[in-house]
Amino acid sequence: MKLLITGVSGLLGINLAQETMSAHDMTGVDRGKLVRAPFDILRTDLLNPGAVDAILDSARPDWLINCAALADLEACDANPELARRLNTDLPGELAKACYARGVSFVHISTDAVFDGQKDGFYTEKDVPYALGTYAQTKLDGERAAFSANRGALVVRVNFYGWSLSGRRSLAEFFFTNLTHNKSMSGFTDVIFCPMLVNHTARILVKMLERGLSGLYHLVGPQAMSKYQFGVEIARKFALKEGEISPKSILSSSLTARRSHNLWLSTNKLSTDLNETLPDFSTGLDEFYTQYQQGYPQKIRGYQQP
Repeated sequence: MKLLITGVSGLLGINLAQETMSAHDMTGVDRGKLVRAPFDILRTDLLNPGAVDAILDSARPDWLINCAALADLEACDANPELARRLNTDLPGELAKACYARGVSFVHISTDAVFDGQKDGFYTEKDVPYALGTYAQTKLDGERAAFSANRGALVVRVNFYGWSLSGRRSLAEFFFTNLTHNKSMSGFTDVIFCPMLVNHTARILVKMLERGLSGLYHLVGPQAMSKYQFGVEIARKFALKEGEISPKSILSSSLTARRSHNLWLSTNKLSTDLNETLPDFSTGLDEFYTQYQQGYPQKIRGYQQP
């Protein structure tokens, strides 16, 4: 199949490219970060007038996975107009253009669309309530995608892994600080469901192959605090978990509003795929193996020096 990935230099985009470039005719959309990538690149700014139609007419894909986003919560609050254009308007434009051409469209959303006030986990049937600019623009992006394309697949995610910059995931944050003997904090009152980004990528392809559409939660099946996540990283890499201090997010210097409970149920996805999603320890083992095998250095070699 011909696959087009927007936002290919991001954390999900670059790992999705790695997972698909051998089995599929894969093309990535990038503004210029990637110079030595082992796959085809269309260089464009998707916010330019006519860019969406141009890339689809050039690549002529069977599938498009939209990974493009402004995902930094503080940056979204600082520049809400850019957040709206990338997180809301662009998904709607892509969904509409794919619908007109018969291209299967996947939009990547976020677990952050929920306010975290519920006891227990959230399902796809729960009504979201967004906190802050990032969450609201991503929620509006879901709605824009479905409004423009009734066959769209919208997936709420939370993932970690190795990135081009080495600074895009929480796992890299803990790993980098611990390997440099730097102390840091881990939030005890923020619950989430992390999944290795490579598992996210593989499951996305399975969802496309099965022809799924609608709204799904694609996160890890195990909920934990961000502090616990950091401790698990430290233990796996034999680093000093004592350097991570338990802390409440309420006492942090972060200004963008964040939810305390992002525990999402994946029962709908597991049922429709008829398989169990990979557990946290399996993902952490692969994350560690990737490090041993030089995977971070490999993907970072694709970018501008």
